[in-house]
Amino acid sequence: GVFAHLEMLEARAHEAAVKQEETEQQEEKLARLKARAQELRLQRDELRAKVELQEKGQLGKGGVMSDPAQPSARAVLEWKIKSVEATLQVFYLTGISGKLTKRGVCFCISTAYEGTYLDSYCLDLLIKPEVQIHRHSVPVFIPLEQIAKKYLQTDIRRFLSVLSDHLNAYAGRRYQADQLQEHFSDQVEGTLQRNSLCNLLVFSYNVSSKSKTFPFKVRLLYGDLCCSLPTEVVVSCAPDAPVSLAETAAAHSDLFRRVALHKAFRSFSSADESVD
Repeated sequence: GVFAHLEMLEARAHEAAVKQEETEQQEEKLARLKARAQELRLQRDELRAKVELQEKGQLGKGGVMSDPAQPSARAVLEWKIKSVEATLQVFYLTGISGKLTKRGVCFCISTAYEGTYLDSYCLDLLIKPEVQIHRHSVPVFIPLEQIAKKYLQTDIRRFLSVLSDHLNAYAGRRYQADQLQEHFSDQVEGTLQRNSLCNLLVFSYNVSSKSKTFPFKVRLLYGDLCCSLPTEVVVSCAPDAPVSLAETAAAHSDLFRRVALHKAFRSFSSADESVD
């Protein structure tokens, strides 16, 4: 009957959405591998430059050999500059750009979701006498201090990578919520509730069955702040709803876990149009 046809259409929509998601993940993985290969090449060049600088700095005053393990201050500074320049080249491939300043380096982290450019955030670092954050435009709810404490002094590339993951995931979650409100306001009942970090979304939407409309209540929790898909999904329907809607709620819950929020609603709409 109609419900069997609806389930078939939802299954097809789900399969298509999963395939598209897998394709996007493969493209992202390829981009990461290319960036990693470039990073390894630059690390090789850095090591070569460091060795050359150490060899040049081995002759001290009076032509006496200095300790090879203790390169001159100038050699260390030159190596730091080369390292920063290499870092800029690596992260240019991953949405992070930067430029050297008189006191350090200024990074710009660009965010995007599914090919759509979103926001950019700036981070001004000082590199002398030690690396420290001078100023930034990162939102207060992003755990910048914790990330900096863990990585900034020991691995600046890791620091920027983790920070970028947090910012891109936040931008992706916010983008999905915005798309839902913009394109599916006729299905959403009331106001979509979300916190600043957009890692908790609560809303209701209507589902039709046998010429009647029933509300579905949704709670999406994004436990992994570096991910734009929820880790916990709860979809519930009214107690007086038909038994078949419980199966629909379960199918919707599974879809919310796997694909972007607005894409899930788009598949619901496509299924409804096909039934009509």
